[in-house]
Amino acid sequence: MVNASPIASLRHLPPDDRSRTGVNPPHTPLSGETVVTIGRDPSCHIVIDSQTYGMVSRRHAEIRYVPATPRDAAYWWVCDLDSANGTSLNQQALHGCQTLHPGDQLTFGQNGPVLVFEQATGEGLPPLETPLAMPSEPIAPPRESALTLTQLFPIFSTGLDLRRKAYLWPGAITVTFVVAMFMAIDSPLVFNILLASFLAIGCYYLIYRLCGKQKPAWVLLGTAIVTGLLLQSPVLPLFMWVFRDLLPGAITTDDRVLSFPVQLIQMFFGAGLMEELLKALPLFLILGLGSGLKPKLRDHWGIVEPLDGILLGAASAIGFTMIETLGQYVPAMVQDAQLQAGLELSQLRGLQLLIPRLLGTISGHMAYSGYFGYFIGLSVLRPHYRWRILGVGYLTAAGLHALWNTMGGVSPVLLAIVGMLSYAFLAAAIVKARSLSPNRTRNFATRLND
Repeated sequence: MVNASPIASLRHLPPDDRSRTGVNPPHTPLSGETVVTIGRDPSCHIVIDSQTYGMVSRRHAEIRYVPATPRDAAYWWVCDLDSANGTSLNQQALHGCQTLHPGDQLTFGQNGPVLVFEQATGEGLPPLETPLAMPSEPIAPPRESALTLTQLFPIFSTGLDLRRKAYLWPGAITVTFVVAMFMAIDSPLVFNILLASFLAIGCYYLIYRLCGKQKPAWVLLGTAIVTGLLLQSPVLPLFMWVFRDLLPGAITTDDRVLSFPVQLIQMFFGAGLMEELLKALPLFLILGLGSGLKPKLRDHWGIVEPLDGILLGAASAIGFTMIETLGQYVPAMVQDAQLQAGLELSQLRGLQLLIPRLLGTISGHMAYSGYFGYFIGLSVLRPHYRWRILGVGYLTAAGLHALWNTMGGVSPVLLAIVGMLSYAFLAAAIVKARSLSPNRTRNFATRLND
């Protein structure tokens, strides 16, 4: 007869915020008579709160006891029940079923709840120091459960969280823009605005997912709008006078062939330093406005860490790129092409310029401004070194910007290398910002290599 008394247990390892356990009960004795199920379904033995851990499946995993035989020692067995986000055993992906050892940690989904397997010596069990033997024959798989209505019609599933799991909003936004662009086919200007906006949102969404910190949409949109307004205000002529007239940033437009160092210096002052400072103005404004707020509000929409700076810097870059592309480069391209090829071909040339400029912003303006934003946020975490941090970030972002502009007239291959380098700088800043984040336990960043 199997010993019915508790011979092992599962203990929930709570996150840093101990008010959000999300596991009921937090400590569960295990008995050899019961197969313990874990998941969000209320019928499970260990119920995971769906609001706290939405990544856990309704029936995620199960643990069962296999008694000793004449040839094999007793052991405990954990099985993943084909969960959507998987189970990890000691940070290694669990495929099918594996034996459990004392101290093993089970993680359900990415950043999900962690349960620790604890075992005491008891009847029919080997001592803790004795390795648990693998079975000579695999145990039979769990009996197939009944077919349910939600399996046939997943849309009716009460546990389905479309917003967080199935990218509902990106799909809805895509459909909305597609319909709007169909309606604007006869209006090139409106079509270009819609297409540019969609491409910009797509590029920004990638950065947002990689950063993994929630930020109100109105704050991000407001940052982009403020940058766009700055480009239409007297601030731009003032910046051009300072960086291109007083400083050696006058960008020549004649046919003279300038040496690479001269072009690089001109671009460093006239494009890099000037434009990166202009795009950073909304961030400094938000930083100043948020300094008098309570910590919770400041964390919600202000800048308290490098991830905030990256998100807001990239949003500012979107506003800059939209105004620069739709207000300057595309109209100039259309006007020049119309004199040579007619109206229809000139509109096509404008699209051929618009698409790569907006897609390229992820390794261009977004990369430079997001990278500088990292240093703005870092200066909040390390106020004692504020000016050193800001100086390094500003000069590096301006240098990458100037290098891109200069390489445009040298070689497409070198231009691509500089673009990849700029994105690598931004990606490295995101990874470092996530490790430095005071809120990293709540980070939802996507791991692209999973």
